[in-house]
Amino acid sequence: MKKGYLVLADGQVFPGLRFGAETGTVGELVFTTGMCGYVETLTDPSYAGQIVMQTYPLIGNYGVIPQDFEGECRVKGYVVREPCGHPSNFRCGGDLESFLKERSIPGLYGVDTRQLTRIIRESGVMNAMICDEVPADLEPLKHYAVTGVVEAVTRREPAVFPAEGDLRFRVALLDYGAKNNIIQELRKRGCEVTVLPASTAAEDLLARKPDGVMLSNGPGDPAENVYQIEQIQKLLGTLPLFGICLGHQLTALAAGGKTYKLKYGHRGVNQPVRALNGPRTYITSQNHGYAVNGDSVARGRVSFANANDGTCEGLDYPDLRAFTVQFHPEARGGPLDTAFLFDRFVDLMKGGNL
Repeated sequence: MKKGYLVLADGQVFPGLRFGAETGTVGELVFTTGMCGYVETLTDPSYAGQIVMQTYPLIGNYGVIPQDFEGECRVKGYVVREPCGHPSNFRCGGDLESFLKERSIPGLYGVDTRQLTRIIRESGVMNAMICDEVPADLEPLKHYAVTGVVEAVTRREPAVFPAEGDLRFRVALLDYGAKNNIIQELRKRGCEVTVLPASTAAEDLLARKPDGVMLSNGPGDPAENVYQIEQIQKLLGTLPLFGICLGHQLTALAAGGKTYKLKYGHRGVNQPVRALNGPRTYITSQNHGYAVNGDSVARGRVSFANANDGTCEGLDYPDLRAFTVQFHPEARGGPLDTAFLFDRFVDLMKGGNL
């Protein structure tokens, strides 16, 4: 057992024990509240540039299951109260520490994650570092920023995934950090999915003659992605379009709306979301640090709202044949209450209306 430290940008220091890779790291410290789904969390590209802290105290008890990976591991570091060194599950393909070591991800355990969560809730997300020695100068830590992450996580070449069963539609999926289960949810509904890099021009996408466009989740500040926003402006109104998470935010910006950074974000598998067109409240999986100002999107109407803080969780664009949501209807390691939204997208490609 090797001693290590989690150092916050405001100077607070939390001693703990190292696990995973024995390297240092700097990132934006965020917390996620899921009691399970740590495999999906670690492999969600939306966490690029961030040190992830689990609020649930025991992590790793069912091991690492490669079939549940959502993408490449892009976290900068991992903080838990207690890691399980001897997992037990019939699907287990390895342990958590080996997973982190193989990917050069440093971890820290034995820290008071409850106190850290309270600090982030009160002060907001802040930069932090995992290190062996507390540095005298924290200025480099204070100036760290999560930038350029969409270009870092997107795939470099197009890839085609065939439909399961009979082919019904062809979908172009713009990859801003796409989770694998978005592809799976479309495939099992008879969609052939062509995953395209985030740098794909709208003209090149349309030349493939898809039946619909999917905009994926992804990391970072949505307003930073100026080129991607310009391409979405060209796509709106041409084909049925469905956006998730970052795709939701980018679509709002393309439609003239505004986004803003949340104090500590929504990250977990138990976020309640109200449908504004009926009495239903859904439990959703979420992972985002930014939100859309729903009132700023003149061409859209808010369809879902967070039941805790009232933030915009979805927008419909009836005149543009587009709709977007902030939460994850494709969630694994979380509730599937809103998986019907993929059926809604299929209906839109059939010629239906919002």
